[in-house]
Amino acid sequence: MFKKLLIDKAEVPGIRSFEVYRREGGYRSVEKALKMSQADIVEEVKKSGLRGRGGAGFPTGMKWSFLAKPEGVPRYLVCNADESEPGTFKDRYLMEFIPHALIEGMIVSAFALGSNVSYIYIRGEYAWIADILEEAIDEAKKNGFLGKNILGSGFDAEMYVHRGAGAYICGEETALIESLEGKRGNPRIKPPFPAIKGLWDCPTVVNNVETIAAVVPIINEGGEAYSKIGIGKSTGTKLISACGNINKPGIYEIDMNISVEEFIYDDKYCGGIPNGKRLKACIPGGSSVPILPANLLLTTAKGEKRLMSYESLSDGGFATGSMMGSGGFIVLDEDQCVVKNTYTLARFYRHESCGQCSPCREGTGWMEKILKNIDEGKGEMKDIDLLWDIQRKIEGNTICPLGDAAAWPVAAAIRHFRDEFEWHVLNPEKCLTQNYGLAHYADPIHVPVTV
Repeated sequence: MFKKLLIDKAEVPGIRSFEVYRREGGYRSVEKALKMSQADIVEEVKKSGLRGRGGAGFPTGMKWSFLAKPEGVPRYLVCNADESEPGTFKDRYLMEFIPHALIEGMIVSAFALGSNVSYIYIRGEYAWIADILEEAIDEAKKNGFLGKNILGSGFDAEMYVHRGAGAYICGEETALIESLEGKRGNPRIKPPFPAIKGLWDCPTVVNNVETIAAVVPIINEGGEAYSKIGIGKSTGTKLISACGNINKPGIYEIDMNISVEEFIYDDKYCGGIPNGKRLKACIPGGSSVPILPANLLLTTAKGEKRLMSYESLSDGGFATGSMMGSGGFIVLDEDQCVVKNTYTLARFYRHESCGQCSPCREGTGWMEKILKNIDEGKGEMKDIDLLWDIQRKIEGNTICPLGDAAAWPVAAAIRHFRDEFEWHVLNPEKCLTQNYGLAHYADPIHVPVTV
């Protein structure tokens, strides 16, 4: 049984308060880090193999090492707490129930990066959590962990919570920085990257909530010990937001060497699918990653058990695989309609597009219209090919990844569930009252034997 590193104390009564959090071993990593050099802390994070937990999965230590350090120019650490990805709610849980875990991780990270001022950019809909974080910051300050000369180390650290206004686009780091500066949250053209020219044109690191919280056990236990948890380059533990057609939706901290099948069906985790229904499909990493039918979800195209790791979930590329993404694990049973699900996502991305890039601004709108028609039994066969063409022209042609995020779900739905789209077109009346069903989506995968 592996040890939980992030939410193991979530159920401790009063853990939200500084006093209880400290009693349970909180802020030890700050005391330890302040006796280390900044370079040594970055090295420990590199050794740990920690990857960004917000979606991209980029190595955190490497990202930190890119930070420019010109003389006399301030550096900033920004925590991306704008958790707007449909199906994802792990950061909300961490901030709501163990806020000091984030504050502690922020202090250690700020010290490692030489950032005297750091910000937590939180989505506007998390208003009550922003209050919780501000209270935790005040408590940390009163106890000498924030402010001037923290713990007599000579290091000054201030921290502020900034409330967003509910824009999905502000989850993209440069749009977040623009919003933090008081401007409209439009993504910037890169390069220059935030590590060179970020907040107020100063070197800036933007990390996700879970990523920053993971720095605490890395410093406490050492990067090497952290790297031994998990499998391959998927080191440490991962928070998964499990939802959809499962018996036990919620937040799970997992060792990434478990299989997808175990995660869905084991009572320790999701506990299977309600009412004896069968698994049809799953979006394993939040709404923007490709949907997979049951057979490709549980088994790779090579016939191997698929694991809950970065490498295994992406095995086969987008042709037969998906992505870990933000860890928003959305399960669909045999009674769910993939066309309706895809239309719902397309509507969301159309609404959230900032409108800066024509392919995204126009393409998301057209995908929504076409999918609405197909869902309502008004579609034509040529619409399916038109959808494919539109998503192809969006992907890779926009300033930020929102265009890709809008295109990928549509592409994957057509790639794996084209027969369901065709059925909607051929059965315009029937599709309004019943679902296509499971069809062949759970059939065993035939793997040719190679000698």
